[in-house]
Amino acid sequence: MNMKVALGMSIINRMKFPFYLTLTLVTGWSAQAQADSVITVGVAPHGGYVILGGSVIPLKEVTLAAQIPGRIVNIAGEEGDEFTAGTVLVKINDDDLQAKKIAAEAQLSSAKNAMQNAQVQYNRELWNPRVYNPRPMAGMGMPSMFDGFFNNFNDNGFLNNGNKSIERHADLVTQGTQVATARSHITEAESALRAINAKLRDTQAIAPFDGVIMKKMVEIGDTVQPGQPLIVFSYSKFLRIQAEVPARLMPGLKKGMVVPARLDVGNTQVNARVAQISPVADSQQHTVTVKFDLPEGVPGGAGMYAEVMIPDVSSPTRALPVIPMAAINKKGSLPSVEVIDEDNKPKMRLVRIGEVIDENTVTILSGLKPGERILIRGRNN
Repeated sequence: MNMKVALGMSIINRMKFPFYLTLTLVTGWSAQAQADSVITVGVAPHGGYVILGGSVIPLKEVTLAAQIPGRIVNIAGEEGDEFTAGTVLVKINDDDLQAKKIAAEAQLSSAKNAMQNAQVQYNRELWNPRVYNPRPMAGMGMPSMFDGFFNNFNDNGFLNNGNKSIERHADLVTQGTQVATARSHITEAESALRAINAKLRDTQAIAPFDGVIMKKMVEIGDTVQPGQPLIVFSYSKFLRIQAEVPARLMPGLKKGMVVPARLDVGNTQVNARVAQISPVADSQQHTVTVKFDLPEGVPGGAGMYAEVMIPDVSSPTRALPVIPMAAINKKGSLPSVEVIDEDNKPKMRLVRIGEVIDENTVTILSGLKPGERILIRGRNN
């Protein structure tokens, strides 16, 4: 026995797309029902839209290039291999830099020893001034005594009675200068060592984030030069669609809105969220680059073809009939539905299918009118 049910509809607010609707059957009818059902054709406001082709891209992608010349000695893996952030993906030979590092460390150690000696001499002059406590001079016995005695006379033959405070200050300045010079040598040696360590880091191409090797441009044994690409590394857990949108369609797009999309893998229908909109348009093509985030776990990968449906706000809105996909009969060459006439008898009518709203509902471009009744055959029929 046929049962008449009511068809309710609610626009998906989060889609912000005028022709994306949800069908709600009051009696809980579904495509899995076993008995026949009769429903009333609903209506969906349908605005104009433009289908644009694009490419699927990773969420993040970098090209790691050589920073110094050298020979490749190690590559972590092949295309498709996954690595965590901080993993060394490519290694360039660093034997020459390692030798320079050892020499720089030795120079730094020597500078530190010179600094220690200069500091000791300064402290000795500070606490035991040379002017008040003359150091023993070379020689032994009488020669040493006569040397010290004659040194106390000036060039005119008179006893030297100079200002010992000034002499002590001069000695302290001399020793302090030696300490400062030794400190400068330490700074110079440390800077040289840091420069070598920086070059050693440049011998490694390190993964900046968790990801996968998308493309490898070198092999072990190759000699590379600075700037030469080594590998393409990307974060592919989340994917995006990149499309060039004509500037005239940009008023219909806003960051965060959701639009319908289709992936070329298995004709998968998904919802894509507007993630990035380029602030400038291409001066040649007059298009704007827009990136759409895809849900996690979609089939396929980077590089595949995809389509997005962009609203055209300049196009007038019109009402289209909307029905469950289970009501469509696809046994013949053309899709059809069974329409209930005035005598409550089903009659076959050809229809033209429009946009698929979701996995259960579809719009009809021609062949039906809103308010007509159609028959949905159960599985057992």
